[in-house]
Amino acid sequence: MAIRKILTGSHPALRSKSSAVKKINQAVLKLLEDMAETMYEYKGVGLAAPQIGINRRLIVLDPGEERLMKLINPRLVEMEGTEAGPEGCLSLPGLYGEVPRAASVVVEALDPAGKPLRIEAEGFLARILQHEIDHLEGTLFIDRAVRLFDPEEEPPGEKPI
Repeated sequence: MAIRKILTGSHPALRSKSSAVKKINQAVLKLLEDMAETMYEYKGVGLAAPQIGINRRLIVLDPGEERLMKLINPRLVEMEGTEAGPEGCLSLPGLYGEVPRAASVVVEALDPAGKPLRIEAEGFLARILQHEIDHLEGTLFIDRAVRLFDPEEEPPGEKPI
């Protein structure tokens, strides 16, 4: 495993749409491991492959209690309700905003063994899933934010993404 460099700011990979993973092989599995290690090292709750310069549809996340999820080709298939909450991003250090998201979502993906998954999520997990899947489309949270917090201001609510 290896800790990867997280791209920041205006790097073009952060604004590019990611390609689907066609074959799950050792390289993909190692990349998922590296992504998880990188996410934990930088104290994040989610990380998408474009954030380390690889435009493939891969995300890792851990909403807490060491519930690591590794998702291949995730896609939102249902969204319901709306709630706004604080978000930040490992690729935009020190920047936080209030972002409206669906209150509950259903995501379909493959696990590292290639088994189909259907994840029904609400609250913080739903927010993380939407944030990371946005990265796969080249969208950053600042594109959806209704306001950005002053750098001196403490973001309200739960730990930002």
